[in-house]
Amino acid sequence: MKVIKPSYEIQTPIIKEEVYKHLERVGRTCYKSEDKITVDSAERFLRGIVSRGHESVIEHYSFSVKFICDRGVSHEIVRHRIFSFAQESTRYCNYSKDKFDGEITVIRPCFWPMDTKEYQEWLDACLYAERKYMNLLEGGAKPEEARSVLPHSLKTELVVTGNVREWRHFFRLRTSIAAHPQIREIAIPLLEELKQLLPVLFEDIKLD
Repeated sequence: MKVIKPSYEIQTPIIKEEVYKHLERVGRTCYKSEDKITVDSAERFLRGIVSRGHESVIEHYSFSVKFICDRGVSHEIVRHRIFSFAQESTRYCNYSKDKFDGEITVIRPCFWPMDTKEYQEWLDACLYAERKYMNLLEGGAKPEEARSVLPHSLKTELVVTGNVREWRHFFRLRTSIAAHPQIREIAIPLLEELKQLLPVLFEDIKLD
């Protein structure tokens, strides 16, 4: 059994100037102010849009992020119904096969240090679930049947595509101190990276 940390990868190339210019062209349609577009007008225009809460304009740019997380975190992410999703399937993936190295992969819980009793109990439970999963497959069960014993901590890969407005909503909820610690573990660094890539669109979202 493999134990890994969660991670993410922004899969859409993001070029700040192109994104800003595109959204400015879209937004100025509302005011018929296309004649005010200059080489450096986009950032100022979008700051005004965001500060006024005119967020329908920023729905016109979307990007994709691939998350590697546990099944529990993925269940929270897919509740953002405006997003589009493609997720690793436990029906069709057979973890006893060579491409999975004949073992399951689980996500290490961030809230239990590895030298604690709680972590060891968690590890033992995952190992037990893996053994029972493999036993079921060896006995002739289909992957879609054997998956019933797989742990909540099972690693999944989830590609999420959404527009900027929905990503902003996601970050407001999932970086909050009230959010589950494992979703904050990946949402916070993603937000910090997007603040560097597209500051006008994300820098106003504050972390607790």
